[in-house]
Amino acid sequence: MKQTRLWIASAALAAFSTLALLHAPSSHAAQAKKPAAKKTTKKPIKGSNVGMVPLMLSLPHPAFIGTPKNIPPGTTVEKPTGKPRPPLMVPRGTQLLSKGKPVTSSDSAPVIGDLRLVTDGNKEAGDGNYVELGPYKQWVQIDLGRSTTISAIALWHFHSEAAVYKDVVVQVSNDKDFVEGVKTVYNNDQKNTIGLGRGTDPQYFETAEGRLINAKGVKGRYVRLYSNGSTGGDENRYTEVEVYGK
Repeated sequence: MKQTRLWIASAALAAFSTLALLHAPSSHAAQAKKPAAKKTTKKPIKGSNVGMVPLMLSLPHPAFIGTPKNIPPGTTVEKPTGKPRPPLMVPRGTQLLSKGKPVTSSDSAPVIGDLRLVTDGNKEAGDGNYVELGPYKQWVQIDLGRSTTISAIALWHFHSEAAVYKDVVVQVSNDKDFVEGVKTVYNNDQKNTIGLGRGTDPQYFETAEGRLINAKGVKGRYVRLYSNGSTGGDENRYTEVEVYGK
């Protein structure tokens, strides 16, 4: 009888120990579970250059040494710094769209040269590399063949001398007659002399760097560039125009 009681007590103690083990928290479970870290996606900072690259321009040889020092009377030309121009950032994949594209102008019979020179890829200064239109207000127009997103326009007038071209206006449109949907990307006609609106962009000396215009993704098929003579004379001379986009 005594043995039976001892056996029952031992069995009860073993059962109690088993239950205690089953309900006891494990060493891992006993530790407080840390909440899973939330995955965050970094958003591009507004105004940053994510996906942008410098526009690489091939510049012609300088036709004169040094920087112009005398500001022509009647102009508000920006003062040359004598330093290379900062690069313009454009979307990756931007390409030259204008090379070899057809060119028309307000002057049906240029005084010197052929309109094809405007997009032939030759930007060097000197005779035989530019087209000369008549005096006063004139324009040249490039047909890109289709509506495109334009990031930049580079313009070289005649740059054998440090002249300042007057009333430089650059516009983009899908209308070849520039009546509808016209967008102005550059205008330094500060007195509205040619009637396209008063501009606030700077006047500048013609150099081998040309004028690089940030078109900011404007869309259009046609690019039209106006001028109104220069401090070197009433004629309008264009060496090259490059339009970049995709």
